[in-house]
Amino acid sequence: MANARPSAAGEKFRRLVEIMARLRAPDGCPWDREQTFDSIKPYTLEETYEVLDALDSRDWNALAEELGDLLLQAVFLARIAEEDGTFSIEDALDAIVEKLVRRHPHVFADGDAKTAGEVKQRWDEIKRQENREKHPSQPGLLDNVPRSMPALVEAQQLTSRASTVGFDWENPDQVLAKLDEELKELAESRRRGLPEEIEHELGDLLFVVVNLARLLKMDAEQALRGTNAKFRGRFGYLERKLNARGRPLSEATLEEMDQLWEEAKRQT
Repeated sequence: MANARPSAAGEKFRRLVEIMARLRAPDGCPWDREQTFDSIKPYTLEETYEVLDALDSRDWNALAEELGDLLLQAVFLARIAEEDGTFSIEDALDAIVEKLVRRHPHVFADGDAKTAGEVKQRWDEIKRQENREKHPSQPGLLDNVPRSMPALVEAQQLTSRASTVGFDWENPDQVLAKLDEELKELAESRRRGLPEEIEHELGDLLFVVVNLARLLKMDAEQALRGTNAKFRGRFGYLERKLNARGRPLSEATLEEMDQLWEEAKRQT
């Protein structure tokens, strides 16, 4: 696939904006005209996960298609906002362009950053300054972490923000010790048999695991997605093997499934 010139990309983006305006016009598409900010939210989330799925599978053709679908969601929402007189797609583009320039002073101004770590530190400093300017009443450090994020991502964001002011463990070994503590508390809550308490302790355990991922410089969400994919593959293997033997899953013994599971592990 040839590299697109910036001007060509701009023309194609303009065409997408025009198509969305046409779809939302009074004589456009009835379905598109009925959509609202809230009705589009599930599609935006769905397209985001489909982009991640294409990335995980390294399916570049699918990624190109899914990125287009994700762009559509941005254009769709901006079109609804423009019709409401709130903002336009141009405003959204201006906002991200200005933000990128402002947060990269080492590229676009006289700032200095030699490593990726220094860039990240400077980015966070500028972001905090922007938040102080937008909210003079000094919002809480965690207020800008969206509550609608997947729980693993939210937990990693929350603890990452807290770590910027020194509220953190010093090393992964301390988190492992905390993990042992939380496992014991979960076992104790199970012994008492109180569902709400068990849920609380299970949440604490997951939260500590996310912290462990962060201190190990890992992304908890991506780590779990990788394990999910591994589980899919191994379970699919044992299912195919059982089908080849004429054995439905519902009739297979746990011993048979364990044996095939170990075969799948050896193959991968």
